[in-house]
Amino acid sequence: MPYHWNTHHNNTGQMQILELWPHNSLPKRGFAGFIMVTFILTLIPLIAMTSTMTFWGLLPFMMMALWGIWVALQKSYKRNEIFERLQFGATQLELTRTNPSGEVLSWECDGYWSRAQLYPIEGPVPNYVTLNGNGREVEIGAFLSESERKSLYHDLRKALAFYK
Repeated sequence: MPYHWNTHHNNTGQMQILELWPHNSLPKRGFAGFIMVTFILTLIPLIAMTSTMTFWGLLPFMMMALWGIWVALQKSYKRNEIFERLQFGATQLELTRTNPSGEVLSWECDGYWSRAQLYPIEGPVPNYVTLNGNGREVEIGAFLSESERKSLYHDLRKALAFYK
């Protein structure tokens, strides 16, 4: 799961923290290997033409295709640099979201009056999960998959019920 619960102990007691992040199916270590294998596989058909003008005609296009794959994967990694953190304080809930641009958004509410809401089909994505409190409704985990959002909703409901 691309989220997990932590428990921290401080001078005011025990604090639960939920951390969420997008799932990357290709880890950074696998990225280098993928580019290397793609480079080698694109060169295999060209080996038979190494001493011809066709080789030099096709090589730039093969390199541009490899460069395009590299740029697309880098953009994907950059777009997935999202991090959300929900802290259950003594009386307050605080949700902090760090966007890929580095912008930090924050929301706080009284924990007793907060509640989790699931929108099976009405939200921008299926099984859209929000938190309500202080007259505001904020999304949480919109970057997760549909099944992960369902699981997150049930975990949030349990945690909020226990918190109250």
